Amino acid sequence: MADYTAVVNVTGEGRNGGRVQSDDGHLATTLALPKELGGAGDATNPEQLFAAGWGSCFLGAVRLAASQRKVRLTSTAVDTEITLVHGDEGFGLAAVLNVELGGVDQDTATALTEAAHQICPYSKATRGNIPVTINTTAV
Repeated sequence: MADYTAVVNVTGEGRNGGRVQSDDGHLATTLALPKELGGAGDATNPEQLFAAGWGSCFLGAVRLAASQRKVRLTSTAVDTEITLVHGDEGFGLAAVLNVELGGVDQDTATALTEAAHQICPYSKATRGNIPVTINTTAV
């Protein structure tokens, strides 16, 4: 399998009024501070983009883990929460992944999410760097 590099250009004011554009044109949007941080909240923000990337990658890792174990899932969903926190050392991130897996019992669902957390590149990149909580529910 080949490597892949995403290239995104960010211009303007960054997270507060900036614009992002991928080199292939598939991603093109403006950024705004959320209302909770005193911004207009009228555009996406880096935390939402990170949550979308991690959540989609994590579900792919869950599907891979299920396939490797010959487990059939009837549904997969994740609500990914990325929190921008401000502490003594400045700004940081915290994450919560709320995973729902259908067609399996709770023990299997938990085992699959634990395996996915070892497979997913976003999980690997954040491991030991930010607090991460994974809540798994069999549905």
